[in-house]
Amino acid sequence: MTIQQKITPHLWFDKEAVAAANFYTSLLPNSAVTNITTLHDTPSGDCDTVSFTLAGQEFMAISAGPLFKFNPSISFMVNFDPAQDPEASSRIDAVWAKLIDGGTALMPLDKYPFSERYGWVQDKYGLSWQLILTNPDGEIRPVIIPSLLFVGDVCGKAEAASDYYLSVFQDSARGTIARYPAGMAPDQEGTVMFTDFALCGQWFTAMDSAREHNFAFNEAISLLVKCETQAEIDYYWEKLSAVPEAEQCGWCKDKFGVSWQIVP
Repeated sequence: MTIQQKITPHLWFDKEAVAAANFYTSLLPNSAVTNITTLHDTPSGDCDTVSFTLAGQEFMAISAGPLFKFNPSISFMVNFDPAQDPEASSRIDAVWAKLIDGGTALMPLDKYPFSERYGWVQDKYGLSWQLILTNPDGEIRPVIIPSLLFVGDVCGKAEAASDYYLSVFQDSARGTIARYPAGMAPDQEGTVMFTDFALCGQWFTAMDSAREHNFAFNEAISLLVKCETQAEIDYYWEKLSAVPEAEQCGWCKDKFGVSWQIVP
């Protein structure tokens, strides 16, 4: 069953959108490419646009030239929950093996204080995934959750950003929040080690990291908001557009640097 989504992750590739979508949909059950359309004579030449589902969650991708590069500021957390999937332990290893092929381990697949099995990988296309063997006693979450990492100029703003998004979108609520304790330098006490929250019923996570990172939010991954009326378009545009020079063809950037597309 496909989730009826208000917010759809949108991935900007150079030329690889179709190949990447085919690769990603081979990784998890309940996944499929649902549409491929070629747009001719755009400023980037001919562009493939792809709609696909991963574990029932909708994604969109476009091949639109080498303007933006993926980085770990936005990644996708993949939950392998033994309570939902008896093969979770073996499945996480199998998916990791496919993602690491041609990719890079940002955190090796291993045991950590917060999980029996966790790893963070940047795949061969540059997209980042956090694979985690979920505690079966915890609250149920979707298989895939977009994850925002607040670094550099926006480090320390994960809580403020998530509070803001919760105020903008209906049917929204915070799940859990864990803060850095004292003695975790360079991360400041009280900043967000992890939080998750639902916007329009869809789950997201956010974290702060004060470590040195040479990346920031960009347009390679945007969040596409589907609107039913002009009034709704105007509402989200007013709330989410904070960078005038980023405004173009439904694209905007919020005060935290995250890119959005507001579309009918």
